Amino acid sequence: MGLVRCVTPDWPAPPWVQAVTTERSARDPTDPYDGFNLAQHVDDEPGRVIQHRADLERELSIPSSPLWLDQIHGTEVVRLDQGAPAHAADGGFTAQSGKTVAVLTADCAPIFLTNRSGEFVGLLHGGWRGVAGGIVERGLRCIPAQPADVLAWVGPTIGPEHFEIGPEVRGQLIQDSADEEYFVPRADRYLANLPGLILARLTRAGVGYAAASNLCTYSDAKRWFSYRRQGACGRMASLIWLARKN
Repeated sequence: MGLVRCVTPDWPAPPWVQAVTTERSARDPTDPYDGFNLAQHVDDEPGRVIQHRADLERELSIPSSPLWLDQIHGTEVVRLDQGAPAHAADGGFTAQSGKTVAVLTADCAPIFLTNRSGEFVGLLHGGWRGVAGGIVERGLRCIPAQPADVLAWVGPTIGPEHFEIGPEVRGQLIQDSADEEYFVPRADRYLANLPGLILARLTRAGVGYAAASNLCTYSDAKRWFSYRRQGACGRMASLIWLARKN
């Protein structure tokens, strides 16, 4: 690949399950939109974003234009076999080859889903609000697989050294007493381990394989966009599709 740099899930999925998270690849990280921004809802030049999306499809040989979700930090998860949803959603899945599921992130966690036989693919947008609201559990109820057969991978997200929250957010994120280990006190606030919390929820739900990238979006400005670090900024895209007919 030339223009598009990506990371891929480290999971035992079949080879026809294709999944990536794009990198920012910035030359000037002080410019909030410098690099490979794929979001149209931010204040980047629209023509540049359109070109980036075209480059993405061409260089990754994506079988169809990604089905971009209207993300609102909620818990709605939709089946995308008929195309993009007509309403807002923060998760999608499909069992059809040639359909490309996508989410945009800049600190929130992209949560990739499939099963061991590669019969479907899905993505969840895992910000703290969605995680607290139960998007992990809702996503697992929606997909056509039993939890023990599911493979899950948490992509690049804000790391535990940089995700500072208040006690009210901590209270919303704690689902089980064991979750307390994912928070480190810092004066009257806390540092939260978002990927750890997501993995804990996946494990409690009985998911057969769950892992995380351990790549922190906040700490590497050239490689990743980060809303916490910069405020106004671009977004990376996470994409997943089935590269063969079922």
